Amino acid sequence: MSFTYPEVGATAGTGQLPAGYHYLHHRTTVGRGPEDFAVAGQAVTTWLMHRAAGVRITADAPKAAAGVRVTCTIGVGSVRVTAPCEVVWAVDEPRRAGFAYGTLAGHPECGEESFVVELAADGTVRFTVTAFSRPGTLLTRLAGPLVPLLQRLYARHCGRTLRRITARSPAP
Repeated sequence: MSFTYPEVGATAGTGQLPAGYHYLHHRTTVGRGPEDFAVAGQAVTTWLMHRAAGVRITADAPKAAAGVRVTCTIGVGSVRVTAPCEVVWAVDEPRRAGFAYGTLAGHPECGEESFVVELAADGTVRFTVTAFSRPGTLLTRLAGPLVPLLQRLYARHCGRTLRRITARSPAP
């Protein structure tokens, strides 16, 4: 199975996303200091944030790394969306942790989404979601502007979820 879009890895670039897509950029503060950064980074890269946000995750590995296949499932019963993805890049640095995954065949969208936690020089821990996408199925084309709205709401939900995880957890 291969990616459903040609610009694989574009979320790791200079900040300029490829033309012809809807864009999402959401940044929020989730904590303060190295301990909160460690907790948030681990929650993002081990799928904990996604699971705590209500997404069922099936992954080839317990931690995000380039080449890991991930299936995200949202919904219940027959009202369920399954989204196969593959991690295109991952980062685990002293002040930056996260990953991006790209869409595979069967995903309702075409594009890429990154989830990154950063520890700023002033100690602020920020979580950023960056994505570019366009409809990949008839259903998402028919949904029109509803899909980007749902993506923005989901990014905000992930930020709130990560803030709760960080506030409740001791450093790993």
